[in-house]
Amino acid sequence: MQLALSQIAELVGGRVIGDPDLKVGGIGSLDDAVEGQITFLANPKYSGKVATTRASAIILPPGANGFGKNVVETRNPYLAFAKLLAHFCNKLAPAKGVMEGAVVCKDVRLGADVSVYPGAYIGEGAVIGDRTVIHPNVVIYNDVTIGDDAVLHSNVSIREKCRVGNRVIIHNGAVIGSDGFGYVPDGKKHFKIPQIGIVVIEDDVEIGANTTIDRAALDVTYIRRGVKLDNLVQIAHNCSIGEDTVIAAQTGIAGSVTVGNNVTIGGQAAISGHIKIGDNMMFGGRTGVMNNMDQPGVFSGTPAVPHKEWLKTLAVYTKLPELRKTIKEL
Repeated sequence: MQLALSQIAELVGGRVIGDPDLKVGGIGSLDDAVEGQITFLANPKYSGKVATTRASAIILPPGANGFGKNVVETRNPYLAFAKLLAHFCNKLAPAKGVMEGAVVCKDVRLGADVSVYPGAYIGEGAVIGDRTVIHPNVVIYNDVTIGDDAVLHSNVSIREKCRVGNRVIIHNGAVIGSDGFGYVPDGKKHFKIPQIGIVVIEDDVEIGANTTIDRAALDVTYIRRGVKLDNLVQIAHNCSIGEDTVIAAQTGIAGSVTVGNNVTIGGQAAISGHIKIGDNMMFGGRTGVMNNMDQPGVFSGTPAVPHKEWLKTLAVYTKLPELRKTIKEL
């Protein structure tokens, strides 16, 4: 499929400098793009490659030197690249229906144009929306609801009564609605607290491979609209993760945590239970969040402190052996 530069400009919210009728049929990097493709410059340190790229056109930020090439100028070339790549690559496969080898129990409601691959299991009373794709070996327990245009990759498990919204992508091996980690000491033993709540995943969420989201003990574990979870993230029971929050791999969030909207959490962060995190906050990798925090900003370290303070602490930390020796001599 080819697009004229004028069409690309409309798609990405930019303007054409050069031939608006020039057509391209793909996208490549500055180094590897060939004639007939479009490329992009997202990092100014690579601006010299604009002159040597073989691409027929290039997406540039305002004011960048196009070296006489055909240009689509836009404020955020990287975002434009992502939109254009999605346009070229996200071609809908024809619906396959329920394929041989899939198990669909009684009273299941399947929407239009669904695809259910061999080895998938859909439990009684489940509701599956239009154009949803369920790949091999997905297990959907009884009374689960899944919206339209969702994609569940192989080996995903969704436990009983959980709800998944529209346009949700769940990657391989993720588990939605496993029991929360809840026990009461009974002498030297541990009595299991039944976990009878659910998980609700709202629209436009993406969940990485082998991520686990526990069902609530009584009520709901919420993953709000637009949340993006990396691989190997653990979200415990009764949590609420706010809209457009992004959480990187190997982060662990303990039970009953409320995370605000538009929060960014780096890899291997750890968040203690029963705390609240406000909107528009950012936590670096391996940050330990131990108390309520509500002031927007960038935080690092354990316990979490403003990132600049953490950098100062690190500078001192590396000198501790020398300082100890000096103090001992004194």
